[in-house]
Amino acid sequence: MRRLLTLLLLAATLATGGCSLSKARIQRADAVVTLTVDRESSCDRTDHCAAPSPLMDAAAEADAASTPARPVHVATLLEDGDTALAARVNLIRSARRSIDVQTYIWEMDDAGQLVLDELIHAARRGVRVRILADQLFSFGDPALLAGLARASDHLDIRLYNPTFHNAHTTPLAFAAGIACCFFRFNQRMHNKLLVVDDLIGITGGRNYEDRYFDWDDTFDYVDRDVMVGGPAAKAMGKSFETFWRHKRSVPLTHLRDVNRAIVADTDDMRTWKPPTYAHPERVAELVADAQDPAWLAEHIGAATLRLNRVEYLSDLPGKTDEPRRREARELTRHIMGLVRNAKTEVVLQTPYLVMSRPAKKIFANLRQRDDPPRVIVSTNSLASTDAFAVYAMSYKHRKRYLTDYGFEIYELKPHPSNADPDALEGRSHAVAVPAPVDGAPATKGRRGRARPGSAPNGAPSESSGFFAVGSQTSRGARHRPAPLLTAGVRFGLHAKSIVVDDTFAMVGTHNFDPRSDHYNTEAGVIVYDKRFADRLRGSIMQDTLPGNAWVIGPRQKTIPVLSSINEFIGDVSERLPFFDLWPFRYATSYDLKPGCIPMRWTDPQFFECYEPVGDFPEVDVSLKLIYTRMITAFGSSAAGIL
Repeated sequence: MRRLLTLLLLAATLATGGCSLSKARIQRADAVVTLTVDRESSCDRTDHCAAPSPLMDAAAEADAASTPARPVHVATLLEDGDTALAARVNLIRSARRSIDVQTYIWEMDDAGQLVLDELIHAARRGVRVRILADQLFSFGDPALLAGLARASDHLDIRLYNPTFHNAHTTPLAFAAGIACCFFRFNQRMHNKLLVVDDLIGITGGRNYEDRYFDWDDTFDYVDRDVMVGGPAAKAMGKSFETFWRHKRSVPLTHLRDVNRAIVADTDDMRTWKPPTYAHPERVAELVADAQDPAWLAEHIGAATLRLNRVEYLSDLPGKTDEPRRREARELTRHIMGLVRNAKTEVVLQTPYLVMSRPAKKIFANLRQRDDPPRVIVSTNSLASTDAFAVYAMSYKHRKRYLTDYGFEIYELKPHPSNADPDALEGRSHAVAVPAPVDGAPATKGRRGRARPGSAPNGAPSESSGFFAVGSQTSRGARHRPAPLLTAGVRFGLHAKSIVVDDTFAMVGTHNFDPRSDHYNTEAGVIVYDKRFADRLRGSIMQDTLPGNAWVIGPRQKTIPVLSSINEFIGDVSERLPFFDLWPFRYATSYDLKPGCIPMRWTDPQFFECYEPVGDFPEVDVSLKLIYTRMITAFGSSAAGIL
């Protein structure tokens, strides 16, 4: 068996071209790029024709007012998709010297094409533009990257941790990567960052894909970014530089499939063509808003705070190479420290409620205090998530979260009442049904049309881990949200934020799960300001209101003896690493009854004001539900790679 596995691994490695390129091959591709790169310049001014920007002006003013002893920052929470995307377009157009972009996912849909087009235009103005994207879920098309390598002489792109030195990962290469080099392959760059002129930057949960900006036709994310201007932007730039120069960040000409495409086109003078958008009117409207001072003042300026202490923290690249090095997990350590020192309250928002061992220990210790802090958790329901395998892990440990840690858990409804009206405008109310596995027509979107050649509900989830095998080429049904009984556009939670004691607030990429703790590199902004903390807390608490979320609480013991037996069996089953097949769990979902006021699940009157709506409300009974049960039964040992 060992010999057979060795032969299979060797065959897979050879089939995927697992050797790095020779220097001669790289030099040849570099020479082709040098000869064919687009050197068009659209500006001859020293400021590279930067557009005026109130966002950049505020950042420059704060930076100028700063001293080492008393830094000054401007910070804005970017809650809705249009504002987050317009802010990016505005900053890109206002760049004078440099733009650095770091991301985990980059899809070539409307949002991805728009940002890429804006960056190329900035490069042609003379601005230095650098893009660093995690290879597994970004671009994935060697021909596209071969063209981008020559789109502008001021544009440079690298991919982080490419599988077998390729931009495109096939299912066979994926399997070989797991078999030969698990820890390296499993370590991904989850950072999201946009830094302009080292004066202002944006970080948070959003990748470059329609669903992160309320533009997807079937499924959108409730997400959050923070924009910070001032000295903290220099730390952002320094962090990007560290990743850019790391050995896992590979230039395009060093990638086997991209190199091959470049060398095959030695006479092709590549030019970047204007994108063809699925919804050009929507794109045009957003670009107009991004240049409108009145719109920016209303949607961004009015929400901007001037404050002092702000920190940008990031784990180091190659996080799994030196797991014991303190700096390698800087953000994770800092978050753990903030929670450990909580006095009165922890408000946590995360898409994936799967606690790592250190997190479990911290929350257990908080619970054992004489006066433990309140812990409020906003997360996904099965109906709202696109990562049901991960959801199964939180479902498995509901009792522990409620009783051992004292969590107050609120699971997002798929059709929350506070959904962004812009995301719903002009959309149909048809029930979203996932496309069949065999490649039949894709899911109909909110405009009642199918997107040819793609399955929007199957886009890679950040939590997919090893369940995303071949995600660049075949997005199977198990990566799509569960089918619903209810109609309307679906939303899923993707924001990653935490507020401690109304004093400290963090917005970033960290999911507070084992992957974020131990495998993925993460980044975030920590703000020490009560006003900012109050705003962030208020935003999270909005997502826990009865119209937006179900409350998780214990089942009411209607039959004392049988209920106690059921609870005992469930406790035993939960603690088994495998064969956790008991379907009757300790906790379930509740909805507020008419005429009642919201209350905690620990309130003596809870059962009088809340009615149970089942373990998986609004989810249609299907094979996906059965699969969730299966992962609940057998997936507990896979928490670190989900």
